[in-house]
Amino acid sequence: MKPLVVINFKTYKQGKDAIELAKKIDKIDKNIIIGVQASDIYEITKATKLAVYSQHVDYEEKGRATGFILPEAVKKDKAVGSFLNHSEHKLSFDVLKGTMKRCKQAGLKTMVFASSVKEALKIEKLKPDYLVYEPPELVGGRISVSESKPDVIKKLSERIKMKFLVGAGIHNSEDVEIAVKLGAIGFAVSSAVVNAKEPEKKLRELISNP
Repeated sequence: MKPLVVINFKTYKQGKDAIELAKKIDKIDKNIIIGVQASDIYEITKATKLAVYSQHVDYEEKGRATGFILPEAVKKDKAVGSFLNHSEHKLSFDVLKGTMKRCKQAGLKTMVFASSVKEALKIEKLKPDYLVYEPPELVGGRISVSESKPDVIKKLSERIKMKFLVGAGIHNSEDVEIAVKLGAIGFAVSSAVVNAKEPEKKLRELISNP
């Protein structure tokens, strides 16, 4: 089975640059999920057929909530879902639980990040649409989760019942192949593709084997 691919744009690309990158990804595989800043969701959903996720939303209700990103707002801009609890934007468990409830009310899918098996088991009980294991110390680095923590990926596949993805440091097709063999259904990547001189070439390389 073809692995599910998630590309987090983080804040590396905005506006026209984000749109152009999304178009390039769309030409390679329209089934890829991308996570973008809330300000870019509307334009990217108009320009591509990709599943576009907001990189974050807040649990506040409509009304007096200046500066917060509401689930309803990104939904109106045609977002499919939202990332939550990324290591660069951690949430307390109670806030995560409340935000997931708000997403469900708004009709948004949730992709929730976990930094350990223990946290993954706790998050699994909240029934996210996707669970992504990403050890924070490897995020943005050159050592991949597949290289550094294959035992943890295997342990995760044995202990949780839901399907999961892995991320952090993934930079070649071997990393992807190892992750899939150990039980992951896909992978999340960011700088390896987003900051690549030839992002299309890099993406094709990542998805070439499994």
